[in-house]
Amino acid sequence: MGSYYLKRVISAIITILLIATLTFTMMHSIPGGPFTRERPVPAEILRSLNEKYNLDAPLYVQYFDYMKGLVTFDLGPSYSKIGTTVNDLLVAGFPTSAKIGLMASALIIILGIPVGIISALKQNKPIDYFVMFMATLGVTVPSFVVATLIIYFFAGKLGWIPSFGLSSPLGYIGPVIALTGYSLSFVARLTRSSMLEVLRQDYIRTARANGLKEFSVIGKHAVKNALIPVVTYIGPMIAAILTGSFVVEKIFAVPGMGRYYVESVTNRDYTTIMGMTVFYAAFYIVMVLFVDIAYGFIDPRIRLGKEK
Repeated sequence: MGSYYLKRVISAIITILLIATLTFTMMHSIPGGPFTRERPVPAEILRSLNEKYNLDAPLYVQYFDYMKGLVTFDLGPSYSKIGTTVNDLLVAGFPTSAKIGLMASALIIILGIPVGIISALKQNKPIDYFVMFMATLGVTVPSFVVATLIIYFFAGKLGWIPSFGLSSPLGYIGPVIALTGYSLSFVARLTRSSMLEVLRQDYIRTARANGLKEFSVIGKHAVKNALIPVVTYIGPMIAAILTGSFVVEKIFAVPGMGRYYVESVTNRDYTTIMGMTVFYAAFYIVMVLFVDIAYGFIDPRIRLGKEK
């Protein structure tokens, strides 16, 4: 298995470099430049800015400079925030987004998987219909609608939580619930469908016919195999949630990565756009790698990259 994981790590590094190259190419293919504004910048100032940030150099020189910085974890300066680097923005924004994302991810896993299992075990019962109704509602209602309703009712009408910011622990409730809705519903539905499929397998019938207790059949045989597709979804989901939601962070005025990313697009801050894109891609790829490792623990029959 060691050779497989080594290949996966090498493949991940190559993928990140390709994403960085593609992002760099797309940013420099957009008409204009990072200092293009509605009001034209005087030619002397524009020339000085391009010289300061080495934007007057040939494109291949800029590319190799950017890739050299990427290898040394230096994502360059921010064009819109003078005296600030992209690394500074990541250090400032990622912990906030990650804190909200960890709470949301924990809530999704703690509630979504058990609810899906119970719904499968109680198929076509009232609790199953209720769970599926709520899960369908959660999947179809967008996060910005949930966030708006939370602010309107719980912040505006009832005054239970702040309407924006993270000045108190209660400020985390709104963003966490808004981030949780879709993924919690999807995990519950996915767990239910996977569990139902496993329960129909011959080895489950054999285990029951051999007199094993129902708790042992469900806990030792059914749940572990049913979790494989769920883990496949949860890995990338955690990467997406931990790196922030543009919409939710904007609505709740949360100073996370989402806000900085939106501002960088608005201000044509190329280095910030490229840096945050590469950071998200790297985080996503690492989580997918963790999912591959988790397969071996969930199902011992899986031996990736190892011949019998």
